[in-house]
Amino acid sequence: MPKIVDAEARRQEVVEAVFRIIASDGLERASLREVADEAGLAVGSVRHYFASSDELLVHSFAVVIDRIATRLEEAFAVVESLDQASADHDDAVLTLLGQFLPLDEELAVDACVWMAFRHAARIRPVLEEEAARSHRAVAAVVGRLVMRLMTDAGTGQERLVTEAERLLATLDGLCMHALLQPEWMTFEVCRDVLGAHLDSLVVSRPTVNVKAHRE
Repeated sequence: MPKIVDAEARRQEVVEAVFRIIASDGLERASLREVADEAGLAVGSVRHYFASSDELLVHSFAVVIDRIATRLEEAFAVVESLDQASADHDDAVLTLLGQFLPLDEELAVDACVWMAFRHAARIRPVLEEEAARSHRAVAAVVGRLVMRLMTDAGTGQERLVTEAERLLATLDGLCMHALLQPEWMTFEVCRDVLGAHLDSLVVSRPTVNVKAHRE
């Protein structure tokens, strides 16, 4: 009797193999043959689910975007459920922003893969559409967060856009530093940097005392 294969589960196994290769050796090694070897499959089996390397990479990029976007939306829902004047709210904001950073093994793999695909999209047109979707998804959450935090009635649209871009740039920089220098950019350092950034952002509330929240 032929073995029944769950097609979606097998596709996910292949994607996870792509992620492992990118995290350890970079995007350039993620060919169909290398991915098949990593997944313990024949190349023909991988081709059954993905006709080409480009199709596999685009799908893998979409998967990591969806993972990150889902975590961000779930974390933002927690932020929205809390009183802005509470310490719990401040902790929830930091937890939300921490979803961008390689603060544990799962987040580190996703951050590494996400950054690799975003950089590759600059020279690989096939990835451009997903790269644009990635930016929209992340920018939407960051924009909503900035609007929530900057409750000063005098804050204009131009300032909100500027602050959203500044926060995005801070997150990108922290993510890159934490991936390249994990021995220095620890969880505590990342949280402190984010806390300092939020102190400069939040104009109508007391400052975010990150260290007090950890103690």
